[in-house]
Amino acid sequence: MANRVDRCGLQVDAALAQFIEAAVLPPIGQNAERFWSGFADLLSTFAPRNRALLQRRDALQSKIDAWHVARAGKPLDQVEYQGFLKEIGYLVPEPEAFSVTTTNVDPEIATMAGPQLVVPVLNARFLLNAANARWGSLYDAYYGTDALDADPAQGKGYDPIRGEAVIRAGRAFLDKAVPLARGSWSDTEDAATAELADPAQYCGATDKGVLFRSNGLAIEVVIDAADPIGSTDKAGIADIVLEAALTTIVDLEDSVAAVDADDKVQAYSNWLGVIRGDLTGTFDKRGQTMTRALAPDKTLTTSDGETVKLPGRSLLFVRNVGHLMTNPAILLADGSEIPEGILDAVITSAISTQDVKGLSKFGNSREGSIYIVKPKMHGPEECAFTNDLFDVVEDLLGLRRHTVKVGVMDEERRTSANLAACIHAVKDRIVFINTGFLDRTGDEIHTSMRAGPMIRKGAIKGSTWIHAYEKRNVAIGLKHGLSGKGQIGKGMWAAPDRMGAMMSEKIGHPRTGANTAWVPSPTAATLHAMHYHEVDVFDVRQDKAIEVIPALDELLAVPLADGVNWSEDEVREELDNNAQGLLGYVVRWIDQGVGCSKVPDINDIGLMEDRATLRISSQHMANWLLHGVCSEEQVMDSLKRMAATVDAQNADDPLYEPMAGNWDSSLAFQAACELVFKGVEQPNGYTEPLLHAWRLKKKAKAAA
Repeated sequence: MANRVDRCGLQVDAALAQFIEAAVLPPIGQNAERFWSGFADLLSTFAPRNRALLQRRDALQSKIDAWHVARAGKPLDQVEYQGFLKEIGYLVPEPEAFSVTTTNVDPEIATMAGPQLVVPVLNARFLLNAANARWGSLYDAYYGTDALDADPAQGKGYDPIRGEAVIRAGRAFLDKAVPLARGSWSDTEDAATAELADPAQYCGATDKGVLFRSNGLAIEVVIDAADPIGSTDKAGIADIVLEAALTTIVDLEDSVAAVDADDKVQAYSNWLGVIRGDLTGTFDKRGQTMTRALAPDKTLTTSDGETVKLPGRSLLFVRNVGHLMTNPAILLADGSEIPEGILDAVITSAISTQDVKGLSKFGNSREGSIYIVKPKMHGPEECAFTNDLFDVVEDLLGLRRHTVKVGVMDEERRTSANLAACIHAVKDRIVFINTGFLDRTGDEIHTSMRAGPMIRKGAIKGSTWIHAYEKRNVAIGLKHGLSGKGQIGKGMWAAPDRMGAMMSEKIGHPRTGANTAWVPSPTAATLHAMHYHEVDVFDVRQDKAIEVIPALDELLAVPLADGVNWSEDEVREELDNNAQGLLGYVVRWIDQGVGCSKVPDINDIGLMEDRATLRISSQHMANWLLHGVCSEEQVMDSLKRMAATVDAQNADDPLYEPMAGNWDSSLAFQAACELVFKGVEQPNGYTEPLLHAWRLKKKAKAAA
């Protein structure tokens, strides 16, 4: 039983109350009694509204289910379908012409284009790595990955042949991004005085070399003749350092397993540490204890002798939990759990107020703003709820109106179908929209669950709706004035070991007019930054702004497998693929509390997995099971065989608990089974309710 204290009728976990009252409120001058009274008043209004929105989701889904069942076997007629969706309020009228009015937005978000990281808040080391990924070594990124088209490094030490290939590639990059007036960077003997084709690209000198800009991003050429690399270079160039992850989303949602007050206190403590500037992470590396901290700013001396500070860290967003989940960290007056998204809104904003008040060691927002990404909202009424909630949070904390900015993740079908109305609902504070293929696919499957069996999971990426979805997101954002005021983003590259493929494919994201896109690591951010030197996103937007927005007919085209009759082998192959990915992720979530990790797929390719990928796999299997494409016996056969595969893939993990043969005792295996066999009944196909329930069982078992 949790140790709780009463705060204005709220039953608050004692550790959470202590954290808030000792570490969060005093620095910002907040009286604890007034805070808790205001928080309780806020909850009395917004907790019932939150529940009503969830009931609205369920009611809409029930009507859609019934509509599809009544028309079983008939082709989907878009006129009839959209008429029905309008009738039930799933589709709403387009708003009158408008432009977003957001102010006080940092340039990293509004007027710059570059990579974005997403990092789990519970891992302090990863959090610090991401925050420090504002600058990255191109030499290191090339040397350690397959982005460099050269033979792998040979031997355990430094391979000079690969090193030379890295240097050649680095010089080739400089020739494109910062061309010289004459000749090539490979021929220059004095990097500090090299004459540029465009002298305006020169910014000045740093304590390590010289700084240039290309498409708004900095490039630092490090000059050090005493360095092992610089000493062998005729120009003394020791490295090329790129401005990389302009922004980072610190995640309390899909990439973490936070199910109770202990988890939430740890999450909030890490967010406080990185905002305050004193977070550290200690870890073991090759037998040595290492400590990591936040990087300081860079100092630039311009050609006229002015000293300028350059941010040394990513600008940080915090991603709150969506509207669905509750958390036992606080119990309301009626004994129910607090809506977790409301809890996050209040506490992460209170922590960020220390930055607004200038109490941080380094500072996050130079414009005095708080940046919150709000995921998994369904339609404009839920966006309006968030806008109202943030108003009241600002009042509670004594912040000026619209200090709290919002990022709207376009990852649910009702949001993408009503995106303009969603943006309008938060038009005074919006700073971010993006596409999230994974969650959007999960919701696509669940919304049309009863329409028929879906095509194979891999084929969904080529669906009509996907192309319309990606284009509409950018076009609608540009139409309503988000350019210059916020980010239009694209989704994750999920394969951190396949940087060569990323460099070939991910350049497509800036070419769409998106000024950010997600990458899985600081190294990937450094490499992806090269794409923004090659593509001027803001030039691209001039052409994109006049393109026609794809019609709803395309967006709402359901990826049904009409008339397809798969062979038994094809069905087994699809089930195995889904089951392996599902189990590989769930076993770490339930048993070890790891919400995001590199999980080997069925071909042993490491992929960054979080709850969004799990949502697709579980919903796809549930859909095929519902429509008789496969049987329960076939599904269970795949789950059991793939459990053995996942066990083998994790054989080197001393903390791993095998599933195969432990069908009745492995909570992780039982959770995976429920995600499939109870998939149809899960709210909007989300995995969180079952994952949280099974993780709590695991924690209780471990504590017993």
